[in-house]
Amino acid sequence: MLRLPAIVLFGLTYMSPVAVFTTYGIVNDETGGHLPAAYVLALGVMLLTAHSYGRMVRSYPAAGSAYKYSQKVFGGHVGFLTGWTLMLDYLFLPMVSFLLAGIYLHAQFPGVPQGVWSVLVLLVVLVFNVLGVKFVSRITALIMGVTGLLLAVFVFVGGAKSEVAAGDLFQSFVPASDQWSLLAGGAAILALSFLGFDAVSTLAEEAHEPRRTVPLGIILTTAIGGGLFILVAWIGSLVRPDGQFSDPDSAGAELMETIGGSGLSAAFTAVYVLGCFGSAMVSQASVSRIIFSMGRDGLLPRRVFGRLHPRFGTPVGALVLVSAVACLSVFLTLDQAVVMINFGALAAFSMVNLSVVKHYLFGAGRGPLTARSLLVNGLLPGLGFLTTGWLWTSLTGTTFVVGLVWMAAGLVILAITTRFFTRQPPELHMDGAEDGRPAPDAGEGQVPPLDSPETTATR
Repeated sequence: MLRLPAIVLFGLTYMSPVAVFTTYGIVNDETGGHLPAAYVLALGVMLLTAHSYGRMVRSYPAAGSAYKYSQKVFGGHVGFLTGWTLMLDYLFLPMVSFLLAGIYLHAQFPGVPQGVWSVLVLLVVLVFNVLGVKFVSRITALIMGVTGLLLAVFVFVGGAKSEVAAGDLFQSFVPASDQWSLLAGGAAILALSFLGFDAVSTLAEEAHEPRRTVPLGIILTTAIGGGLFILVAWIGSLVRPDGQFSDPDSAGAELMETIGGSGLSAAFTAVYVLGCFGSAMVSQASVSRIIFSMGRDGLLPRRVFGRLHPRFGTPVGALVLVSAVACLSVFLTLDQAVVMINFGALAAFSMVNLSVVKHYLFGAGRGPLTARSLLVNGLLPGLGFLTTGWLWTSLTGTTFVVGLVWMAAGLVILAITTRFFTRQPPELHMDGAEDGRPAPDAGEGQVPPLDSPETTATR
């Protein structure tokens, strides 16, 4: 049985400290050089949501997802729409991995266009997933070990190379009074870095004393991960106080070059691209399992998406669809792709916070209305709901157009499958995308298990 240290290690590995470099340049520009302050704001919001995940784990220790919680508390229709909104995350996650791989490979080899690199990585990942080749878990420890070493070098050497006067060391934490809206927009983007802390909830059935260790593990994972993000962002502000990068999307490589020259930058790029490759394989395989389940259940065309390849036993139709969506990496910028993911993530986080209030104060988990109960089950999740909603509304207008159109499509599917809400909707099998495991009940010719999720280094 897993104890608290192992649970926290799992959560930190899933989040991956190197995720700070995914949106470093973008948010640094967005916040006028106050990236550490934006991370502090994002961490505060995420801690409130982590508290709500912990509360829901106590009542539903085997149901580790926003979809499951909203389904249990608000019913199948609301649960379906929550799960459908989360699908936007799962479809865009592989695309972000391909986009990042292209950005960093182009920075290292500028003679080859970024789009070409992205498509090449996409095709390799597609072939491996169709063939069912599983080797990512074998290089996970190497990737994470080297990543940890690079971050340690970055922090210690970068701190020694600070170009900021002693009186200005913490200037990046102190925004002007008119910059709070910029911080909110930046923190909304930074929600991407925290995706995965909720994966700890999937360990409920393997944990020792899960009702105690899993909620605490979720809080500690979020706090430690957020602390590492803040530390790296702060060191970066000391090394490059001007915050100016030739390409904000690949700011991580430029920071590494500032600290350790071209050799450290090349090593960072190699490790980061390996992480992108592993993350893309796992996330593409995960979402393809969801699409396969939807096809098998008749929510999508069964002949295309509900069948497995007769030889390889993999959902080829679903994999091709995810790859087709990921081809948008050739046309979209990194910040556009990231905010699409955060639309679904922040909406789901809001539902988890709301689920705590409904379940413990008005639903099946209701107990005596003590001061502690009102604080733990009312005030804290209520603040979590308001703050995640605040960040959600801070996303761009284009994001809302795409996100709301996606939600409207889900509402139409829900209306058709339930005969205008007179029947219970079918259950979405989303567990595989939550923790990198195969979706349950895959049926005859069951899809092979997925690789370990620990390679999500691009989040």
